[in-house]
Amino acid sequence: MRLSQMLFVTLKEDPSEAEIPSHKLLLRAGLIRRIGRGIYAYLPMMWRVLQKVSQIVREEMNATGAQECLLPQLQPAELWQESGRWDTYTKAEGIMFALSDRVQQDMGLGPTHEEVITAVARDMVRSYRQLPVNLYQIQTKFRDEIRPRFGLMRGREFIMKDAYSFHADEASLKETYRAMDGAYRKILSRCGLAFRAVEADSGAIGGSGSQEFMILAEAGEDEILYTADGRYAANVEKAVSLPADAEPSTFRACEKRATPDTDTIEKLCAFLQCSPTQVVKNVLYQAVLDNGKTLLVLVSIRADQDVNEVKLTNELTKRAGDYGAKTLIALTVPDAEAQQKWAAKPLPLGYMSPALADDFIRGGQDVSPKFLRFVDATAIALQNFVTGADEAGYHVVGANWGEDFALPKQQVDVRTAKAGDRAVHDPTQTLETARGIEAGHIFQLGTKYSSAMGATFTNEAGESVPLVMGCYGIGVSRLAQAAVEQSHDKDGIVWPVAIAPYHAIVVVPNIADADQMAAAEKLYTELNAAGIETLLDDRDSRAGFKFKDADLIGIPYRIVTGRSLKDGKVEVVQRATRESQELPVEAVVSTLQQWIAEACRV
Repeated sequence: MRLSQMLFVTLKEDPSEAEIPSHKLLLRAGLIRRIGRGIYAYLPMMWRVLQKVSQIVREEMNATGAQECLLPQLQPAELWQESGRWDTYTKAEGIMFALSDRVQQDMGLGPTHEEVITAVARDMVRSYRQLPVNLYQIQTKFRDEIRPRFGLMRGREFIMKDAYSFHADEASLKETYRAMDGAYRKILSRCGLAFRAVEADSGAIGGSGSQEFMILAEAGEDEILYTADGRYAANVEKAVSLPADAEPSTFRACEKRATPDTDTIEKLCAFLQCSPTQVVKNVLYQAVLDNGKTLLVLVSIRADQDVNEVKLTNELTKRAGDYGAKTLIALTVPDAEAQQKWAAKPLPLGYMSPALADDFIRGGQDVSPKFLRFVDATAIALQNFVTGADEAGYHVVGANWGEDFALPKQQVDVRTAKAGDRAVHDPTQTLETARGIEAGHIFQLGTKYSSAMGATFTNEAGESVPLVMGCYGIGVSRLAQAAVEQSHDKDGIVWPVAIAPYHAIVVVPNIADADQMAAAEKLYTELNAAGIETLLDDRDSRAGFKFKDADLIGIPYRIVTGRSLKDGKVEVVQRATRESQELPVEAVVSTLQQWIAEACRV
C-alpha cells in the first residue's frame, strides 16, 4: 500500500481523552478514532492487526477440532430469563444494552453468548453419540460499561472470540479445557506476547473452575500474584496464601477498657501498644439480593488483613438460596444514608464486636432481622485478642472464642492475599506481584446453564441428563491494544512481527530523486511479491517527518533508499532494537524473509 493513497493521519500530541500509553499511541498513530463514549472506529492499519490476530486465533481453534459459527448479536430476553441472568445483567451489573422491539419483546445486545449457544444445543444435541462438540465465533460484543476507558481495553463495543463446548461428563470437559489451555498459550506465543496463565474467579459467568491469560504490562488493571518456582499464579481476586504469623498477645485477662478516639486500627494499636495481628476487626457490609431482600453481613478478620470483596461476593451468592433468592446483585459498605433505612439505633462504628446485637437492625419486610456473621480463618486462630466492645470509645482485650465471644458458624476464607505472603503449596516460597491485562479466560461451566435451560441429552444408560459445558473467551481487540501496552517506547509502537499491520515500510527521503524512487518502487514490488507485506512512503514530506511516522506506527522493518544507493545499498532499521545496517539492494528480500521467519517462530 502507498501511504500517499492511504487514509493515514498521525497526531503530534497525545489526545486529552487517553490515559495509558497504548491508548495514546493508537490514536496518535491513526489506527483508531473515537466515535462516542467507549466506541471506536478501527481504521485500515488497525483492521489489518485485528485480522491477523483473528487468523491466529482461528488457526489454533481449528487445530483443536473446534467448529466456527456465527451467533446473533441481538438476543431475546426470554433466554436470559431462563438462565436467571437477565436481571443480573440488566439491573444488577447493568452491562447489557436492553431494548424492546416493535412488538414489545424485550431484547438485549449480546455481551456473551452462553444462553444462545445453550438454546442451540438444547434443540440439536440429543445423544451422547454427538458429543463432545465445541463451537466458536469471532464477533462484536456489547457491554454498557459504567466507565469506559483506556480505548479498546474497556470499551462498550469490542471484538471477541468465544467458544462453547458440550460434553457427556466432567472428564470430557476437562480434556477440552486442557486443549483450550494449550491453544490459548499458542495463540499468545504466536502473537509475540509475554503472558502468564493464572487461576481466576469465575464471576458472573459461573462454573467450577477458570483460568485467565494475562498479558504482562505495567498499566494492567489486574494484579497477579505468583511464585518464582512457577508452580502458582493467580489473579489477586482468587489468590490464596499463608499470612504472616500473628504476634503473641500481650493481654492475659479479658476486660473492657476505655480506648478513646481509637476508631481506626492504627489509632487503636498505638493506644494499646499492640500489633494489629492481635486484633479482630469487624467489617460491616450491606448485601442486596435479586429478590429485593437486604442482608447485613458482619465479617470478622485479623486486623492486618483486608477483606477480598470478590471472595465475599462468592460466599454470599452461595447462600442466596437460604433467603429465597438466586443471586447477589449489590455489595457495599453502608454509608450513613444507607444505615438510616434499617438501623434501629446508631452503630458503634470503629468499635463493633463479633457479637454486635441483632437489635441494631430495625428489620422489616425487605431486611433480614439478623446479621449474617462470617469469620475469616486468620481471626479464628487468635487467642487473647483485642476487639470492639460495641460501645464508642471502648474495646475488649484478652478475649477468646468460645469463652468471651461465640465463634461465628460461617467460617470462610475472605482475606486478600498479597505480595510477601507465604505460598500455600510451599511456605518457603513467597508471593511476588505483577500487573496484567486479561486477554483470555477459560471456564469449566458444568451444568449451570444446561440445567437452568433444560438442555439435556440421552446418555449411554438411556437417561436424560444435562449437558456438561465449558466456555472459552479471548478478547481480539483487547489483545491488539495490550500488545501495544506491552511493547512501545518513547517514539511509538513496537509491534510484534506476527501481528504488525505491515512487515516493512520503504521510505523515500526525497521523492524528487529519480534513483531513490526507482529503487523504492522496485523493492516495494519485490517485497510484496515475496509475501512480505510492505508499505511505500511516497508522500511529499521531509525525511525526518517520515521517519517519525514510521517509528510511531511501529512497522518492524524500515528500508530507506537514501545516500547509500550510490553504492548499491539501502539502510535497513529494525524497529524493536533500532539496529541499523546497510544491505545490498539484492539482499533485502532474502534477509527480511529470514528475519520474519525467525521472529514468528514459536
